[in-house]
Amino acid sequence: MKRSRSFNKECSIARAMEVVGDRWSILLLREAYYGTRRFDEFQYYLGVATNILSARLKKFVDLGIMTRAPLPEHGGRYEYVLTKKGRDFFPTYLMLKKWGDDWLAEPEGPQVVFRDRASGRQLEYPPLNNSRGRPLELEDIEIIPGSGAVPFNRKRFGGQVAHSAAIKPKP
Repeated sequence: MKRSRSFNKECSIARAMEVVGDRWSILLLREAYYGTRRFDEFQYYLGVATNILSARLKKFVDLGIMTRAPLPEHGGRYEYVLTKKGRDFFPTYLMLKKWGDDWLAEPEGPQVVFRDRASGRQLEYPPLNNSRGRPLELEDIEIIPGSGAVPFNRKRFGGQVAHSAAIKPKP
């Protein structure tokens, strides 16, 4: 019997990818962020097969990313509303969109841009900065095991375990 290597199912990235790591899940969230709420509207804007859409919506409801609420004007029909958990993914979605706009958009530019409702100005994506206020580079970070690290990652990354979300950089 061939043994397969574990891919660290406790990893936050692995868990997040289980939730949103396929094309239809991300596009479904896109439509929810654009204000889409009804099954038929999701299907229209995405062009996805109804069985796939139904499965993704059910998954999002089961995971607490969306809730399903009856439409009062249509007996037996529902709308899908983002929960706090679903809304909290929005900054991650924006950064993925920014990367796509920067590297994959047509020469004419992106299909959709976001404006601030109060000022009317196009949304600017703030850069991630290192502790010196400069743009964060991969070389600026140190990877250490977190407080929930499994033995594999404690061994892999060694050193001190982080016990707080606020990890202080080395001087």
